[in-house]
Formats: sequence, C-alpha cells, structure tokens
Amino acid sequence: MSGNKKKTSADVASKASDILRDPNASATAKSLAASAMSQRNKSHQTGAEMEDKASKVLKSDKYSDATKEMAASVLSQSNKER
Repeated sequence: MSGNKKKTSADVASKASDILRDPNASATAKSLAASAMSQRNKSHQTGAEMEDKASKVLKSDKYSDATKEMAASVLSQSNKER
C-alpha cells in the first residue's frame, strides 16, 4: 500500500479549525474536520471508514457547503488503491 503525499491546505485547515470550535457544528462535520486537521502536517491518509462517510456527505443534499468541503479534502487524501 502506497502512502499519500497530499496534505491539507492552510485554508482548509483554518476552516476545519473553525468547525471544530463551533458548538453548533454537526458530529459529521466535526469528524471530517478532525480528519482533515490530522492530515495537515503529517503523511496520514484517510481510512476506509472516513472515505465512506465523506462519500456519503458529498452525495447528500442535507449537508452544508463547509461540511462538503471537508469531505472533499478528506477524500482527496484517501488511499488510491482502495
């Protein structure tokens, strides 16, 4: 399994930080934001469970643009071999 060399951008990390501090943010938004933050400065890659969650968020109309942005970032850092 090859590693992913992509990292979360400073802009997305800032938005993720805002979501994590927002008491009104959904649990889904916070988990995606946390995943994006964990990939900011390290060579972590998205796990299968988080890939599935992010995919479902992007396919749904019920999530905000901010949550979808976190989902897109998380998916962009997924394992391409999965």
